[in-house]
Amino acid sequence: MNRLLLFASVITLSLSGFAQSNFVVTSAAANSVLHGAFDPAAYALGGTASPRSISAAIYQDLNADSLKAYIVQLASFENRNTGSDTLSSTRGIGAARRWVYQSFQRFSSQQNGRLIPSYFQFDQGICGMGQHRNILAVLPGTDTANHQIILIEGHMDSRCDTPCDTACLAEGVEDNASGTALVMELARIMSSHEYPATLVFMVTIGEEQGLYGAGAFAQYCDQEDLPITAVFNNDVIGGIICGQTSSAPSCPGVNAIDSTQVRLFSAGSFNSAHKQLARYVKLQYEEELSPIGAVQGGWKGVPMQVSVMAAEDRTGRGGDHIPFRQRGFSAIRFTSANEHGNASNGPGYTDRQHTSDDVLGADTNGDGEVDSFYVDFHYLGRNALTNANAAVMAAYAPAPPCDLQVVDSWTSTSGSTTTANFEVFNCSYEQEIRVMVRTASTEFDTMTVAQPSAPNTFVRGVPTANVYFISACSVRTLPDGQKLESLFSEEKMVLAGQIGLEEDPAESDASPFELMQNRPNPFDESTWIGVHVAANQSKTKGELAITDLEGRLIELIPITLEPGMNEVLYRHGYGQVGTFQYTLRVEGQSVGSKRMIFAN
Repeated sequence: MNRLLLFASVITLSLSGFAQSNFVVTSAAANSVLHGAFDPAAYALGGTASPRSISAAIYQDLNADSLKAYIVQLASFENRNTGSDTLSSTRGIGAARRWVYQSFQRFSSQQNGRLIPSYFQFDQGICGMGQHRNILAVLPGTDTANHQIILIEGHMDSRCDTPCDTACLAEGVEDNASGTALVMELARIMSSHEYPATLVFMVTIGEEQGLYGAGAFAQYCDQEDLPITAVFNNDVIGGIICGQTSSAPSCPGVNAIDSTQVRLFSAGSFNSAHKQLARYVKLQYEEELSPIGAVQGGWKGVPMQVSVMAAEDRTGRGGDHIPFRQRGFSAIRFTSANEHGNASNGPGYTDRQHTSDDVLGADTNGDGEVDSFYVDFHYLGRNALTNANAAVMAAYAPAPPCDLQVVDSWTSTSGSTTTANFEVFNCSYEQEIRVMVRTASTEFDTMTVAQPSAPNTFVRGVPTANVYFISACSVRTLPDGQKLESLFSEEKMVLAGQIGLEEDPAESDASPFELMQNRPNPFDESTWIGVHVAANQSKTKGELAITDLEGRLIELIPITLEPGMNEVLYRHGYGQVGTFQYTLRVEGQSVGSKRMIFAN
């Protein structure tokens, strides 16, 4: 996993040349499919299937032994550094990428050529190498009239402490043979089915030196106006053991085990398409995949906690979802709950990540065979199924509803409990929609369903808060009775006691600046702090002072204040507890203060 420090210009220039160029999709057929210029009948399976039945079939077909076999083979190439050997048939990045490509070819032959392998080639000076290749497997969709692409990716390159060390042993099992194996297994089993959207399975290079492989493809998609609907990046996704220096927010202590949680990282907070995609993945897991697991049982059915994280990535870290977010595509990262190290590689660093110790496991009985594995193949398989299930549902999903409006809001009291209520107008009221409300966390508090022909939807019983975020999705009822949700709409913000969206009465004597409660609260490593600014207020500068309860300044954060919601991500760090206060200052004057709780 790449360290964000590598983005510093001096270091980056020492590793690479100038920007990526000369983009080539080596397969003409794959390139045509990416652009929507193909005949779906040429790739059709025939027959009909529902997304729920497809997800159930994928559940059955996923094989933990296949995941293990991919990882063992990837580790056998010894060093997959982006600048490593491209000529050897047994060692280096060249041998590894040819093996992945040949695996995609084998999967394609099993599906009568419906899966199209290709390289994505680009020029970029990285670690002394000038030309590089990602590996693609493209599965054409059935709907070219509404051409959409869903991308599942993971980087293949590995590294030791030095970014361009091509001589060390760098098997890179957790980081990131695990993600590569996940992508390969999904290409194998998902290509047995067809989907309205086109699916692209991509194995990237150049991640460890600066996200170059993903960056090149994101740039190509942007330049070619390819309709990428969702990007699922899988990086450090199979390990379950906590290292001493695991990047926050992460695990509670050395050698702690967690095989039942996966973290979803994404950019932004209020009205973030990336956070909405992460919430969609979680909803589809809970309502579609988890019930399959409850019936089927076994290791695949072990319940998983899908955690929507506040930050875009772990502290000081980055990944291949980021270049797609930078280009305007909705993108998230799947990462293990526990990881073995923060890749700092300084004095006293004993964790495995970014070292020669990132291997398959240990031989505990001296018989020459690994019998204690650092990657849990069942855990990796469950994470693969979560990816696949979300991709299937998104590939079949109806279009999101058009712009909804909050037309009224009020509170009601029953006994000692006060709740908030909202009336929402939906201009797509000819179809069923689902309205979601969240308050203090990254996840939804309340969801309700509105039937067709009811333009106004009432959402009642929401826990009281000083700000509410409301969004919706379309719902299509399928022949098998499944209720299939669209991706979620943009969020609308409602302040407590106000009607409408982001509006302050012009005659109000209230302060034009309203400091919001941080979200989530309590929090572990990072939390969002928001300030709502009145529509008639001009842009200005402010600062957030973070203090302990004795008034000692912990951090001073500058914030630009303009009409609407303004948010900053505060990272406290991991491994501490306590209550803190944050105060908004504008032009030297204190506007308001609130308390937040740090709970490890």
